[in-house]
Amino acid sequence: MKKLILCAICAICGFTTASAQKFGHVNSQEIIQAMPEFTKARTDIEALTKQYEADLKSMQEELQKKSEAYEKEQATLPANIKQRREQELQEMYQKIQQSYQDNQQALAKEQQEKMQAITAKVLDAIKSVGQTGGYVYIMDISGGIPYISTTLSTDVTTQVKTKLGLK
Repeated sequence: MKKLILCAICAICGFTTASAQKFGHVNSQEIIQAMPEFTKARTDIEALTKQYEADLKSMQEELQKKSEAYEKEQATLPANIKQRREQELQEMYQKIQQSYQDNQQALAKEQQEKMQAITAKVLDAIKSVGQTGGYVYIMDISGGIPYISTTLSTDVTTQVKTKLGLK
């Protein structure tokens, strides 16, 4: 029984290696960077970053002004007003910190959403090229693969770019 199973495994392995197998590789980073969607996403993220930075700068300037005003009149203020102003300054500082964290999270989320759509489009194109070309697999070399034989694997980056309508 063991000999029969071993013979069957050998036959299957021999059959699969005997058939013509096509392997491909692609540079997805090169493709993504050539996409107009990527350029637009990067521009949108940069604009959003500048907007958030301007908002934070405005908040910091307001805090600075109020802090300077408080320092000038601090000696003449009654204790209860002094305490209230210190609390207001502390709350403003915490609000700035919270805004900064919220902005960072919003930027990360926006970037992730935009890149997810772009990556999905590239993956669909790679799958289409793989199916059309009869490839067993297509490996992405932009991920730091240590070695891919260019004689045994076909670079399909140009085909994927063509599929996406890129130059």
